[in-house]
Amino acid sequence: MRPTDIDFKAVFHALPGAVALLTADLVFAETNEAYLALSGRTREQVVGRYLFDVFPDNPGDPVASGMRNLHASLRRVVAGGESDSMALQRYDVEDPDRPGVWEERYWSPVNVPVFGPGGELVLVLHRVEEVTELIRARGTRGGGDRARVLEAELYTRARELQELNQRLRDAHAREREVALHLQQAMLPAPVPLDHHRAAVRYRPATGSLNVCGDWYDMIDMPDRGLTAVAVGDVVGHGLHAAGVMGQLRSALSAACRVAAGPAQALEALDLYARSVDGAESTTAVSVFIDWAGRSLTYSSAGHPPPALCHPDRTVTFLDRATDPPLGARPDHVSRPQTTTGFTEGSTLILYTDGLVERRGEDIDRGLQRLADSLTRHRSADPDNLADSLLRDLIPPAGITDDTALVVLRL
Repeated sequence: MRPTDIDFKAVFHALPGAVALLTADLVFAETNEAYLALSGRTREQVVGRYLFDVFPDNPGDPVASGMRNLHASLRRVVAGGESDSMALQRYDVEDPDRPGVWEERYWSPVNVPVFGPGGELVLVLHRVEEVTELIRARGTRGGGDRARVLEAELYTRARELQELNQRLRDAHAREREVALHLQQAMLPAPVPLDHHRAAVRYRPATGSLNVCGDWYDMIDMPDRGLTAVAVGDVVGHGLHAAGVMGQLRSALSAACRVAAGPAQALEALDLYARSVDGAESTTAVSVFIDWAGRSLTYSSAGHPPPALCHPDRTVTFLDRATDPPLGARPDHVSRPQTTTGFTEGSTLILYTDGLVERRGEDIDRGLQRLADSLTRHRSADPDNLADSLLRDLIPPAGITDDTALVVLRL
């Protein structure tokens, strides 16, 4: 049987575990039969309704926290795009046949993001396993006092796990904030380039992890009549990636000032990267702009190709001088470079993969989206063009990888 022959809707409803699909606004989009049976609700009572309208907290329990904990977990999944396994939760459910009568229930939930073809979060898969009978079984063994001790111990350990998870999330959030501040301190503002206008943007990933490995740089060399523009992407995240990024950006900036061209600059960076822990597999692209000769000389170390938008609205990708990422080869070899001309009024775009890559999608689709957006907005000034590109290309739910962007009017 081919994958296209599988009826995934039938598979979903046949799953033995209780599963519900929620929108990003936490409205039921669908449930399987096991979920309905476990919750004691019909499909009409659930689908299309807000989760916590269907399952509120027990108003008779002053310390009820199931709804608050579940809401926090689901919002983390929506905001960060990462799965969240919850600790054991007590979450009472109202008897559908006896309004006002609440049943004490215990659950073990897992919440998982579901992404669309463009990499945007479209649904949250909410899976629950009921462990009420396990708790009750503990209550029938070994006498009442011992049973209550065992039940309290199990519940306490689950709450401790939940508190530990929260402390870890808080620590990751603090690391992300520090890394972002470090990143911003190391990324330069656009330099004056005669009458040529430029704009730069950096957008961190929506989640708490995949941030702080991207960089951009513009090096004006008026004595040579050149400007070097570069972007790069360090594999990794957080403070370590920000530190590696700073070292590589500075090294490439220095290399560009003395190198004959971008290929030689990347060769020097490649040699330097071999001595920097965490720099392996970094991608980078460097473009030397010859203003008088109206030419672009470029070289890429495994990086997505820069885009050149011409005044006639056509878009060319600079993809004819691409080599493996830094440190990918065991021996040092020369890197390729290519020169192409440009017409005054053209726009050069350099970017990192967070702008165009989406999970489960061919890169060519992302490049086509970029070309289409450039064509629509090419007459805008660099600042407005940069903002338009981000609006067009970054999904509403955010990105799972950070993004650097340089827009330069030639």
